[in-house]
Amino acid sequence: MRTGLASPWALAVLPDGSLLLTQRGGTLLRLSADGKSLLATLSGLPAVDAAGQGGLLDVALDPDFASSPWVYLSYSEPGSGAEAGRSGTAVARARLMGNALQDWSVIFRQRPKVSGSGHYGARLAFAADKSLFITLGERQQGSPAQDLAQTLGKVVRIQRDGSLPSDNPVWSAGALPGIWSRGHRNPQGAAIHPQTGELWLSEHGPQGGDEMNIARAGGNYGWPLRSYGCNYGDPVGEACRIGGGVHAPSYAEPQTFWVPTSIAPSGLLFYTGSMFPEWQGQLFSGALAGQALWRLSLSGNTVLAREAMFASLGERFRDVRQAPDGALLLLTDSGKLLRLAR
Repeated sequence: MRTGLASPWALAVLPDGSLLLTQRGGTLLRLSADGKSLLATLSGLPAVDAAGQGGLLDVALDPDFASSPWVYLSYSEPGSGAEAGRSGTAVARARLMGNALQDWSVIFRQRPKVSGSGHYGARLAFAADKSLFITLGERQQGSPAQDLAQTLGKVVRIQRDGSLPSDNPVWSAGALPGIWSRGHRNPQGAAIHPQTGELWLSEHGPQGGDEMNIARAGGNYGWPLRSYGCNYGDPVGEACRIGGGVHAPSYAEPQTFWVPTSIAPSGLLFYTGSMFPEWQGQLFSGALAGQALWRLSLSGNTVLAREAMFASLGERFRDVRQAPDGALLLLTDSGKLLRLAR
């Protein structure tokens, strides 16, 4: 469909069918609906720290975009002053006016900024009530995922202007505002279940132990105290599972997990289209190290079966989105935008 993209990370489909596409280096492209034509490189983008896994990351449209054209972007924000040389996940919004982003404002900053260039998380998902979920990696720090005085390794829920919903979980004294759930490692996929309205996450494990979770209010998902994966360098197998592997009863069990090695799950999508009626209600996940598009068949919240699709292509699938006609749009780390249709 299209090649030559520079480290593409995420897609959003505009009401007219054209596409917004982020590139980690800090550019936001507008492409034609078929992906073949570059319509514009948008102006008004923030400075990003594009080292390692960082850069310009997810993009999402306001639920009321047709009447209020806000675009939301997550990115690795470089620190300044006392935080120079550090970075953290930030989320900002701006109005899409022609080919420019205007009225830019930062609505969330991960705390604290830290050194290193990995595990930003950074997926965005709007709930049915139009609040915004933000997935936040633990920046390869481990234990802060359990620390409520930091937003590393958390899911945060905010309103579209950055204010806080009144029905967020109530934590102990000292917890930072906005935290929805904790104990996450590096959640790089997020999607709202079309029937239940719950937030599903795909998370990178260490050596194995990638998880699919339902992020519920007040939930603790165990990292770094429990994982079905092992520490890097351990012999591949079950004996080295972190904390014994089993999460319950202290922590939430994943809906499914990948062992003994990691697939590195990425963008996540519940399929609701008509082009592939046999896939309605199924869950699709990109995979980076696993180099496949995974299709998960569900019964309620139970994962019945998993299939690795297109593994023969040898592509790292970064994001998956649904086109208005029900086709699947796939982004790869090699710079391709692919369209799966019949």
